[in-house]
Amino acid sequence: MIGCVIRAWIILAVSLLGSMASAAAPYERLLSDEANGADWLSYSGGYRAERFSPLTEVNKENVEHLKVIWAYQMQPTDIAGAGLQESTPLVVDGVMYLTESPSSVTALDVTSGRMLWHWAPDISADVLHIGFPKVNRGVAILDNTLFVATLDAQLYALDAGTGAVRWHTQVADNATGFSLTLAPLALNGKVIIGMSGAEAGVRAYIDAYDAHTGKRLWRRFTVPAPGEPGSETWGGESWQTGGGSTWLTGSYDPELDLLYWTTGNPAPDWNGDLRPGDNLFTCSLLALDPDTGEIQWHFQYTPHDTHDWDANQIPILVDVVYQGEPRKLVALANRNAFFYLLDRTNGQFLSATQYSKQTWAAGIDSTGRPLLLADKEPSEEGTLVWPSLQGATNWFSILQSIKPEVLCRQSSDGRGVLQSRGRIPTRHAIYGWRRTGVVWRPGFRGSARAGCDHWQTALGVSSAITTMVWGDVHRRWFGVRFQQRGIFLCLG
Repeated sequence: MIGCVIRAWIILAVSLLGSMASAAAPYERLLSDEANGADWLSYSGGYRAERFSPLTEVNKENVEHLKVIWAYQMQPTDIAGAGLQESTPLVVDGVMYLTESPSSVTALDVTSGRMLWHWAPDISADVLHIGFPKVNRGVAILDNTLFVATLDAQLYALDAGTGAVRWHTQVADNATGFSLTLAPLALNGKVIIGMSGAEAGVRAYIDAYDAHTGKRLWRRFTVPAPGEPGSETWGGESWQTGGGSTWLTGSYDPELDLLYWTTGNPAPDWNGDLRPGDNLFTCSLLALDPDTGEIQWHFQYTPHDTHDWDANQIPILVDVVYQGEPRKLVALANRNAFFYLLDRTNGQFLSATQYSKQTWAAGIDSTGRPLLLADKEPSEEGTLVWPSLQGATNWFSILQSIKPEVLCRQSSDGRGVLQSRGRIPTRHAIYGWRRTGVVWRPGFRGSARAGCDHWQTALGVSSAITTMVWGDVHRRWFGVRFQQRGIFLCLG
């Protein structure tokens, strides 16, 4: 009897190890992720970032009958304030991989929710996270290796079957304000990551690392040094602390062999007089050569941003007939309340449509540059402006509907007051500058509240660009920080 029990446990252990070891995603498999309904192999469900599943079993008629099969309790952490979760799990051959705040990784049996393994890096309790919460948005997988970027600015490669560390590299110095919160993007033999930290006055960049060794292959700064293209858009030495964070995962077109990555606000956020010029390449979309990091083209959504409207939204790649002609487009609903379409082969601006309330621009001109309205900059007495610094949208992704020409995204109609309180020092590496520079008072002047309408928006990608509001889902008053939660499904 004892022998049978032992033999049964051995068979079970071998079975579990076999299922864990089988969780592998070679590059060729990642290329077809969009058509793979059984798995979810990358942060955006494919390099095109459509977040569309071809599965049809769940639909408008039966979605109300969904019920909980299992629930998993996130693991405790000694890092205070790390309870917020923003992870997109990967599912590979019956194993779910998710990150838990601030930077740990868990593997679960997708049929039962049973934990297979859990890995947590050794992160100091006083890790810096200046201007953003202690979160992590997910892992990447290539072959049988997982890649996770941590809050203290390190990149780890883990064995997908056991969670054992294969290599790790120090990406940046967290003590100067750098951090990593994004899900990496795995390409053919390389891993791409971006930085958080613009609020600390860092000069941000995008990095590529060898997937097998962890060796850095290239680094692309988003704020050019003197003499580099775009450096003429910065005054004095302001480029040294220019910001331009790259804290959200990009997209990739394997046919064009172009990597698309968005950038964040210039620094300091609201004191634009300290950094005269358009401040390239902040608040922009960059098309990069994935082998070298060289910029092939760029488009700046908000030149000389003074409202903290990062362009860190997911660029979605769509192939549609536009004005009677088949086009390869990249679409992005920007934090500044406009929805943009560009030709992704060359960066040509095609259209911009307002999708949420805004009071800062009369529109977008034929080149894609905003037509600014007067008196919308931060001021001593405070300036009321739509959208708020949280933006008309934020980091959450666009998704494609069952109709490829229709994209869906969550939007918010928020307003804020930006108030200037004098000049600030150029070097503001540890965040004290915000207390002496510009503060954001949410809500109307003199109020301690901010109003915000949330809705789901369907954005048409066609010859006649239209914006359709499906209806007010909920209206709620928020405090200093917006709380956004829930699941957004776009069913056929």
